[in-house]
Amino acid sequence: MADYDVVIIGGGPGGYIAAERLAHAGKSVLLAEKEFVGGTCLNVGCIPTKSLLNSAKLYDHALHSQGYGVTVSDVSYDWGKIQDWKSQVVSTLVGGVTAMLRKLKVEIVAQPGTLIAPGVVEVGGTRHTADHVIIATGSVPVMPPIPGTTDNPYVVDSTALLAVPTVPKRLVVIGGGVIGVEFASLFGALGCEVTVIELMPEIVPVFEPDLAARMRQSMPTVTFRLGCLVKAVEDYTVVFAEGDGPDERITGDVILMAVGRKALLDGWGARESGLELDRRGVVVDERMRTNLPNVWAVGDVTGRVLLAHAAYRMGEVAVANILDPTAHTRGEIMRWDTVPWAVYSLPEAAGVGLTEAEAKRRGYDTVTATGALVLSGRFVAENGLSKAGAVKLVAEKGTGVVLGIHMLGPYAPETIWGAAAILESEYTVDDLRQVVFPHPTVSEGIREAVWAIRV
Repeated sequence: MADYDVVIIGGGPGGYIAAERLAHAGKSVLLAEKEFVGGTCLNVGCIPTKSLLNSAKLYDHALHSQGYGVTVSDVSYDWGKIQDWKSQVVSTLVGGVTAMLRKLKVEIVAQPGTLIAPGVVEVGGTRHTADHVIIATGSVPVMPPIPGTTDNPYVVDSTALLAVPTVPKRLVVIGGGVIGVEFASLFGALGCEVTVIELMPEIVPVFEPDLAARMRQSMPTVTFRLGCLVKAVEDYTVVFAEGDGPDERITGDVILMAVGRKALLDGWGARESGLELDRRGVVVDERMRTNLPNVWAVGDVTGRVLLAHAAYRMGEVAVANILDPTAHTRGEIMRWDTVPWAVYSLPEAAGVGLTEAEAKRRGYDTVTATGALVLSGRFVAENGLSKAGAVKLVAEKGTGVVLGIHMLGPYAPETIWGAAAILESEYTVDDLRQVVFPHPTVSEGIREAVWAIRV
C-alpha cells in the first residue's frame, strides 16, 4: 500500500490547487515545496507586481485628477511604504493558502522533492510512495547569454527588481512582453526614465498588433525601441542595434532582463526518471498525463502556457482525471486556445484565443471588427475621450465562430473571463448578439465589436 494517494512536487498555483482539490475529495496528499507555498506568482510574481502597480496607478490618478473635478495638492509617494504594502499583501495571501491546505490535512514539507520513478518521490532524504505523482515545479527567468550580463550587479531579473530599495532614476528593460511592459509602466508612472528594448516589431506578441501599438502610444513616460537586438551589456550600459543599423548605447541605473521564463527542469529528476521532455518542458497530453504511468505535470513546467491561471486549470484537469479515469469524456481536458492572458499596466489589456494573424496561419478565412470603448458610457465617464480603449473580435468567415477577443483599456483583465467563456462555448457571432451586456459597462465594447462584424 502506498504512503499517500498523491505526492505533489511544487507548491505554486498548479501544485497547491491540485492539493486542495484532492484533499476536498478525501485523498491523502503530500506537498513538497522547497521555497515557499504559492510559488513565483504569489511570492515574487503576479501578486507583488500588482500590489506595486496599484500604488503607481493611485499616484497617477491623483496627479491627473483635476480634470475630473478633484484637486489634490502635494501629491507624492513613499516607496518604502509601497513596499510595506506589497509585503503585507503577499504575507496575508501566503498565510491564507498555507492555513487552508493545513486545514484540509495536506501534509506540507518544506523540502525539495525528487521524482525517482513512477510512484516514488524522495523528499528531504526520505523516500515516499504514492499512487500518483504530480509535477508542478514551475519556471525560472530566461537569462540569455548576452555578453556582459553574467554576474553584472546592474542586471536584475523581475524578482530582484520587485525589491529594489529605491526607485531608479533610469531603468532599461530588455524585453517588451507582459513582464517587461508591466514593470515599464510601473516605474514610468513613478517618474523613472524608462526605455524598453524589444527584438520583435511590436510589444506584447500575444496581443493584436494594432491594439499593442495603441497601448504603447498610451504610455508616454516610456520610450520603446522596437526591432532592436541587444548585443552586449557593459556595466550599466546596454549596447543594441536596430536591424542592420549602427550600434547604439543607453545607460540605466538598473537593467531588467525580461525576455521571458522557461520550465524548471533541473534538480528534481526530470531527466533521470525517464520523463519525456521537449524544447518547452515536460510533455503532457490534454489530460496532463506524462509518458510515465500515473505521473502528471501541471503549470509552467510543461512550457505550454506560463500563466498562473493556466496552472490552476491544469491542476484541476489532472485531479479530475486522477479521481475519475473517464473524466476526459465529459470535457475535463485542457483547451489551450481558450486560456486568457492579461497585462495590468497603464493602460490595461487582455485577450483570449487567436489573433488575426495566428488564425490565418492556421488556415482560417477570417473577418474582424474593432469596437471603440468611447462608445461605452462608463468608459467615457471615468476616462474621458482621450484614453485608449478598444475591443477587437476575430471570427471565422461564413460560420461566424468566434476565434479571438482582444481588449485594450480599463477593466480588460476583469472582463476577459467572459470572452474566454464565449470561446469555450464555441459561440458564433449570431449567438453573441443575443447576449445582454449590463449598461453602462466597459464590457459593452464586446457588443459593439460583435455588431460591427460582417461574417
